[in-house]
Amino acid sequence: MKDVDQTDLTPSAILLSEYFLELNEGAGFLTSLNMEDTKKVRGLGAKCSFKKGEAVFNQGATHTGVWIIESGRVRTYYVGPSGREITLAYWSPGHFVGGPEVFARGRHVWSADALEDCDMLFLSGTSLLKLVKEVPDVALAVIDGLVAKGKSYSALIQMLGTRTVSERLSQLLVILADTIGRPEGDAIVIDRTVTYEQIAAIVGATRQWVTQSLDKHKAAGVLDVTRSQIIIHRLESLEE
Repeated sequence: MKDVDQTDLTPSAILLSEYFLELNEGAGFLTSLNMEDTKKVRGLGAKCSFKKGEAVFNQGATHTGVWIIESGRVRTYYVGPSGREITLAYWSPGHFVGGPEVFARGRHVWSADALEDCDMLFLSGTSLLKLVKEVPDVALAVIDGLVAKGKSYSALIQMLGTRTVSERLSQLLVILADTIGRPEGDAIVIDRTVTYEQIAAIVGATRQWVTQSLDKHKAAGVLDVTRSQIIIHRLESLEE
């Protein structure tokens, strides 16, 4: 686990993965461009805002383009035929959502909603295609973003296929400690911006199971849970 640096004001993406260093790959869509190219991108884009809980796009809807997150976080998720929902990732500023299609072809294969109030830059598929043809660095940024997303979803499949739900919960708690936790004495404190329902949707369990599992960790002295925080006392127990 890396040292928690509270001077880093840009939150990381959160997703189930074995590899912490890859969580935020693909987050530099605009920062990788020079001033002139950034101006071109913004000139063809449209600023938009979403309130917490508002849908950005819906599974099955016609694809229109991609959204670059400038503030806030966006959740992507898939709903199966039975109505069961699984969270794919929480994306942070710098990432774009709307893939894997990026040129407004076909339909969305999953949904996205705002985890908190968000400001984003929308690029239509036709605008992005124009930029990719005219600005090489934009093409590279799109490729880097799609590679990162491909790796993240591959990591999710590997975790779902090879880890028990208990192991997935432990790994998610380690990831949350690494990405949004802060040290307080010998403990790591995670503010509960992610609900039990959301944790359950990430690890593929029910809210009741998550509650019971956290209670077991609490009884073992691994962590404490309050109304607003998860306080991890023995991170090594989760990492094992």
